[in-house]
Amino acid sequence: MTTSVRQFVCLTDNFGVLIHDSETGATAAIDAPEAQPILDALGDWVLTDALITHHHADHVQGVPELKARFPNLVVYGPAKEVGRIPYLTTAVKEGERVRIGASEATVLETPGHTLGHVVYHFEKDRIIFCGDTLFSLGCGRAFEAPYAVYWSSLAKIAALPPETRVYCGHEYTKANGAFAATIEPNNPDLKRRVEEVSRLRQAGLPTLPTTIAAELATNPFLRVEERSVQAAVGLAGAEPAVVFGELRSRKDRF
Repeated sequence: MTTSVRQFVCLTDNFGVLIHDSETGATAAIDAPEAQPILDALGDWVLTDALITHHHADHVQGVPELKARFPNLVVYGPAKEVGRIPYLTTAVKEGERVRIGASEATVLETPGHTLGHVVYHFEKDRIIFCGDTLFSLGCGRAFEAPYAVYWSSLAKIAALPPETRVYCGHEYTKANGAFAATIEPNNPDLKRRVEEVSRLRQAGLPTLPTTIAAELATNPFLRVEERSVQAAVGLAGAEPAVVFGELRSRKDRF
């Protein structure tokens, strides 16, 4: 069995992603920001499924056109957001399994950016699709859940194997890196990462996927228990969720 992933730009800075199981020919879109780029990226693959992470328009507005093109499309999405995702056929909850041909993912509920947000962890392939919960060098805005709840969601993702490849919903890495550098200006891993991101963007290349290991070393939102991060926001010894909340508030104003 071979699992392939294709990543491409949708809208302005969203990422569209396809995951394909060569054994069965099954192909899933991860979110549907825009239909045409997904259709273009398919090539000779046939779309069988859509794995929706949350209800925001820039993640679901392509679903109706995809459903019109592929009437048997199975659309998975968070059970807590039923009614807010078009053509949802299968509502999923924490710990449930989703099969894309012979590939299989575990659903993790990650409330924070939205109350029902879910992510899809393909354990055997060492891949996680995070939507807008975790970004490279950052995280999403806390629109629908308290900071403590959002921190618990990030901690769940951070506990995954370090080699796990992380696909996020947006190309925000450069802007996130600029903020991260204000929190840990002396972090050598972060300095190298910011330089690499600059090179990639200048070349017109994506900064994703990242890995859990890279994020643990450089992403301030996963490093709230580090003394350097706590000191940077004047909260030495504070609870992780409190530090996270202060970081997120500062990023909102950055």
